[in-house]
Amino acid sequence: MNYLIILLISVFSCNTETPTQFSEDALNDTFVTLEGNSVSFKDILKENKGQTLVIDIWASWCSDCIKGIPKVKDLQNEYKDVKYIFLSLDKKQEAWKKGIKKYNVEGEHYFMQSGWDGAFGKFVNLNWIPRYMVVDKEGTIKLFKAVKADDKRIKKHL
Repeated sequence: MNYLIILLISVFSCNTETPTQFSEDALNDTFVTLEGNSVSFKDILKENKGQTLVIDIWASWCSDCIKGIPKVKDLQNEYKDVKYIFLSLDKKQEAWKKGIKKYNVEGEHYFMQSGWDGAFGKFVNLNWIPRYMVVDKEGTIKLFKAVKADDKRIKKHL
């Protein structure tokens, strides 16, 4: 009986809240611009302050990511006032840049040099791509996790 009580307390005391703000570590993680410059995630958000953002974490080698691109383009056509930020998990910057051109991915592009296990990847609990997030004009995370670009919750928050 004691084991059951301990188990129940453990299960129900776990923090299952979805974050609405980025952690300090995630904000300080650095990404690479198309020009090869290093930029913190905090600065990416600062540059887009006052904008609703769709963040798409993807890679050019990821078949599910590629299948999602037409659906992202549909979102871009329907929600023209939203900024689209693409964070790449390609292994090399050359492959990332080729993927952008090959699939005609339009938006702001950054290379996740810290990868899956970096501070940003850990914060978002990255375990699958594509991964979509929505951040409102005030910088609040409205949608923490969607794995399909046609997830109804994306449009709900746009």
